[in-house]
Amino acid sequence: MLKSLFIKAKDFLFARFFKINDSAQKIALGVGLGVFAGLLPGAGPAAALCLAFIFRANRAAALFGGLLTNTWLSVITFILAIKLGSAILNKNWQVVQQQAQQMFKSFSWAGLFKISFLEVLFPVITGYFALGLIFGILSYFIVLLVIKNKFPKIQA
Repeated sequence: MLKSLFIKAKDFLFARFFKINDSAQKIALGVGLGVFAGLLPGAGPAAALCLAFIFRANRAAALFGGLLTNTWLSVITFILAIKLGSAILNKNWQVVQQQAQQMFKSFSWAGLFKISFLEVLFPVITGYFALGLIFGILSYFIVLLVIKNKFPKIQA
């Protein structure tokens, strides 16, 4: 019974979400921008709404994408962001990870200024930005595909 109720609720929310009165591209772009902004630490739903306004995407879909990935996914992707950012900047990811962990263990605002921005924070920020782009683009295409297959009446 609980499983049946969960499935009905999921189907209701899914149908409501994709019945937004907007084009498939604007809805998918909103989700993609939301996922991108949600993955960036400190950005989240507010940044997703701002990006949706700037790019004229669907704001409800952007808010959904931002809430879907905000904070909890950023914590999970921390090591991946370090590895990716270090690879992009041609740095040793283990060294960056150790310095980042040391920074978090003994965090203080004064200590934040003692670490080298280029050695620790820049690779992490670069990694999160790259992950946000990757997951944002992927979610755009996945949502666009779902809308076009499940809800063909939504404008193209």
